[in-house]
Amino acid sequence: MPREKPQTGGEVLEKPKEKTKRPEMFKVVLLNDDYTTMEFVVLVLQQVFNKPEPEAYRIMMKVHVEGRGVCGAYTYEIAETKVSTVHEMAEENGFPLRATIEEG
Repeated sequence: MPREKPQTGGEVLEKPKEKTKRPEMFKVVLLNDDYTTMEFVVLVLQQVFNKPEPEAYRIMMKVHVEGRGVCGAYTYEIAETKVSTVHEMAEENGFPLRATIEEG
């Protein structure tokens, strides 16, 4: 007995498109302290977060005046790496500078 092909009525069958979800982003925040120099904070912002000098200065002043400043938003793994890099740089240079990760 021959097998019949399914009748489609002329329409084209398509696979449903899969929706890709964007990864959740996390903010990296620098916290103020009484010992880390402003120059070092600007250096960290330039080297770790690739900020141009005027933006690095603006963020540093926000940290200085308000006690905290957002450096950027990244996927969790990248944010974690940047926080770790900030802590290592600060320790190597004798500063207590801290950074945290916040949902963003």
